[in-house]
Amino acid sequence: MDQELIKQCTAEAQKWLSPAFDADTQAEVKAMLDAEDKSALIDAFYQNLEFGTGGLRGIMGAGTNRMNKYIVGMATQGFANYINKAFAGKKDISVVVGHDCRNNSRLFAETVADIFSANGIKVYLFEGLRPTPEISFAIRQLHAQAGVNITASHNPREYNGYKAYWDDGAQVLSPHDTGIIDEVNKVTIDQVKFTPNEDLIKIIGGEMDIDYLNAVHEALVDQEVINRQKDLCIVYSPLHGTGRVIIPAALRTWGFQNINVVKEQMVIDGNFPTVVSPNPENSEAMTLGMKLGTKLNADLVLASDPDADRLAVVCRDPKGEWCILNGNQTALMLSYYIIENKKKLGQLKPGDFMVKTIVTTETIAQIAQRNGVEIRDCYTGFKWIAREIKVSEGQQKYIGGGEESFGYLPYDKVRDKDSPASICLLCEIAAWAKDNGMTLYDLLMKIYLDYGFAYQDAISVVKPGKSGADEIKQMMEDFRNTPPAQLGGSPVVCAKDFKTLKMVKDGVESALDMPATSNVLQWFTADGTKISVRPSGTEPKIKFYVEVKGEMECPKCYDGAVAEAKKKVEAIKKDLGL
Repeated sequence: MDQELIKQCTAEAQKWLSPAFDADTQAEVKAMLDAEDKSALIDAFYQNLEFGTGGLRGIMGAGTNRMNKYIVGMATQGFANYINKAFAGKKDISVVVGHDCRNNSRLFAETVADIFSANGIKVYLFEGLRPTPEISFAIRQLHAQAGVNITASHNPREYNGYKAYWDDGAQVLSPHDTGIIDEVNKVTIDQVKFTPNEDLIKIIGGEMDIDYLNAVHEALVDQEVINRQKDLCIVYSPLHGTGRVIIPAALRTWGFQNINVVKEQMVIDGNFPTVVSPNPENSEAMTLGMKLGTKLNADLVLASDPDADRLAVVCRDPKGEWCILNGNQTALMLSYYIIENKKKLGQLKPGDFMVKTIVTTETIAQIAQRNGVEIRDCYTGFKWIAREIKVSEGQQKYIGGGEESFGYLPYDKVRDKDSPASICLLCEIAAWAKDNGMTLYDLLMKIYLDYGFAYQDAISVVKPGKSGADEIKQMMEDFRNTPPAQLGGSPVVCAKDFKTLKMVKDGVESALDMPATSNVLQWFTADGTKISVRPSGTEPKIKFYVEVKGEMECPKCYDGAVAEAKKKVEAIKKDLGL
């Protein structure tokens, strides 16, 4: 074990034995210092939690690399310092603070509110847990300068997080992200103003819920179809999280009358007792929903993750069995419906545009292009989609966008992933499909037949701790220095490096037009395969996103097309050494 690293971590940990830290924290740190095995000490202190693609996020516990009230406190003090500098001279600077259902979320949110108020900043603190998109909406609605949401989204129960927002309701981008980090890094624990100014803390809740629900209603495309199918049988689960009140209420305001909730998962619980992980990407999280769906003969089953920004949808296949749509399929269906039906109803206007992330299915781009709708590519992370809305505000209208990781935003009133609006729209799509003698599954098959079959797979290689971070770094360097010449039996014809913003296509190098650099590599092959690789900004993993094209002549050919595509993915994995 690296003795120099142990020495560095020990010195850092000893600072946490001062009276500035409570007795429980000191005891936890002392146990790490006294332990023979220094792995826990190193993991807790080898670095400071940094703002990644999702702000701060980490395992709860004592240490500089952990989520606790002191790290939250120093981050907030730094953020407050930055806000006061950025808006110097402005009267009545305000922020919105919200949180999810996780253990310590309320404690962290109140800590954040206390510190902002102690720094002369007015705080709108939600009375209880609320969905992430509502926090984003509230920042815009209240004309606040910034916001904080305490959530670790869909991460396992031991995690918590801190999402920092700016005045447009989107998560912070450059230069604010690095500016905040710089200020945070200057802060020592003794500089944190923990004692609140109660006069500057205003509790909000019900009124904002009503305003938000009214906004969500603007994502509706065709009220008539819902009126005809108002008895559509819907099963919904919030997975113990923040969607529990808002989403059933939103569905009712859209006109749906047969809404059934998974009662066991309506219970607020940061331990998520009914699931292994509260991630709608994992099929096991949908088990209870599907069980209730079977009992009620439901048309579809839906769930949102704990902070209700992501969603999952389950529909029936031709055999009547439940089929879980992946994030690409969900984004595909939402994009298809918005474009096709806005067009039919005369709601599509010149200049309307959609946004997808670079790792999301290219079929969305095909749908947009065939229908004369502008499609934009951006980096992973919803703040980049929000940026596209912002740069075109007042000139062009954003009509939808999303990413493969189960996040979608079907309107422009919010600047983050929005599962309440997306779930309502998916139910409208199911109603429209039923109106036309189809299920959601049938609709998906129709899209594949109209636009071509594509199969996506996401491979995550987990590498925990410092050694893992070093391994991931090395893997990216190796791929960058020695890119693959062929993948899955097809030659690589185009390579994109978003760190250098260079593209090599058919041997010719050109520049990539992106607003910033990002540590992402992409390869495109002659047969239409797309592979993207990037380290996660929030977890100790490196991610590979594979999209392969295939032949599909009829809906019954789907299973065969998937089987062929899977073989190809395996060949690609082998080529990449995975």
